[in-house]
Amino acid sequence: MAQDQESFRDTIGTINEEGKRAWVFPKKPSGKWYNYRKYVSYVLLAFLFTAPFIKINGNQFLMFNVLERRFNIFGFPFWPQDFHLFVISMIIGVIFIALFTVAFGRIFCGWMCPQTIFMEMVFRRIEYWIDGDRGAQIKLDRQPWNAEKIRKRTIKWTIFFIISFLIANIFLAYLIGSDKLMAYVTNGPLAHLSTFISLLIFTAVFFWVFAWFREQVCIIACPYGRMQGVLLDNKSIIVAYDHKRGEAENGRKKWRKNEDREALGHGDCIDCFQCVNVCPTGIDIRNGTQLECVNCTACIDECDTIMEKVNLPKGLIRYASEDEITKKEKFKFTPRLKGYTAVLLILTGILIGMLFLRNDLEANILRLPGQLYEHKEGDIISNVYTFKLLNKTTDTVADVSFKLLSHKGEIKMVRKEEFLVPAQGRAEGTLFIEISNAAVKSDKEKVKIGVYSGDKLIETTLTAFLAPRSFD
Repeated sequence: MAQDQESFRDTIGTINEEGKRAWVFPKKPSGKWYNYRKYVSYVLLAFLFTAPFIKINGNQFLMFNVLERRFNIFGFPFWPQDFHLFVISMIIGVIFIALFTVAFGRIFCGWMCPQTIFMEMVFRRIEYWIDGDRGAQIKLDRQPWNAEKIRKRTIKWTIFFIISFLIANIFLAYLIGSDKLMAYVTNGPLAHLSTFISLLIFTAVFFWVFAWFREQVCIIACPYGRMQGVLLDNKSIIVAYDHKRGEAENGRKKWRKNEDREALGHGDCIDCFQCVNVCPTGIDIRNGTQLECVNCTACIDECDTIMEKVNLPKGLIRYASEDEITKKEKFKFTPRLKGYTAVLLILTGILIGMLFLRNDLEANILRLPGQLYEHKEGDIISNVYTFKLLNKTTDTVADVSFKLLSHKGEIKMVRKEEFLVPAQGRAEGTLFIEISNAAVKSDKEKVKIGVYSGDKLIETTLTAFLAPRSFD
């Protein structure tokens, strides 16, 4: 019997005994928690669709241009030279999710994951509108391809494709920038055929995910579900079934009017299976914590509704930890949580410090490879360099010039002495550093160079300077 009760852990709920796809037709959820999820989802959807078009100081609020290696996060531009900052940001994100998983389980999946939000709050709601609730969907799936089924499938899939195309455009705005996307739209698809084909491929992927693969993304493909199994413990707050109250001594039992369940030793669970029918991943929450559970709270709302109808207390399924159910222990800020919080605060502080210390203009001055020093008249030593200036701002840096800060000497440009660096652009060139041999103390030492915009020092950098070896 115990082995049979645990058999659900050895198989995937969306595959039947014959190895074929077992489609999940969840009942339309309703209730307090579902309403909260709707509000959160609408806010996140609004953010997702507007973030590429919001600009701060001329920078797109969020952009992940992998091809050009340019990233904007909350309006801060990140270039390849800032890759360490981008990595720290990603690590902070991972630790933040891990912290919430340890404390509250897979709450990110049920409340904030784009897959869940689109699937449950967009595509399934359209499906309920066209195909009807659970019973109507099952009936429609089993019936032959008649006029009604063809009409409903055509309408549903057409709407799904249009929404998938819209999502693909939004994701493209995150990748290449909203300005470039709007230019592509204005010019028409034929003017950017390769981009348009890529857009259709992304559209097909989104359509396939939301029309066919669906909940299997959470069950099979998403690595976060596996990560959950490592991070959860008995103190984590999750969507849990109170088996102590639900099973009692003699287990669950169907509801009968005017029956004294407590006297008969039966728990409050009336075995109505509504928590199973409403689950978007098709699991039975009464089996305990499972990898497939995304903490969407649909079973909480449904169970509370049933408990209210049979005059039993709500909360048979609720947010609770295993220790709270078995030992009546309330949530505590454990040493494990304190450790994650400390690491998160330290990394966040480091990132903020690095952001404030980061210069808007980055300078790299390097000696020309393969070139030695040149001995000039007047015992002057000259080295030739290449320079690269990267402007990370949306403003042009004008009247740029170089000055030697660490030694008495001159910096001579190959071209005109002052120039400009375009907004979010680069400037490159060649320069000579000339220093008196008497001012050089070794055959290779560091010199400090200041980069000025007019009379304002905007950046400093170090480079190596070669000179004749001294035999004193």
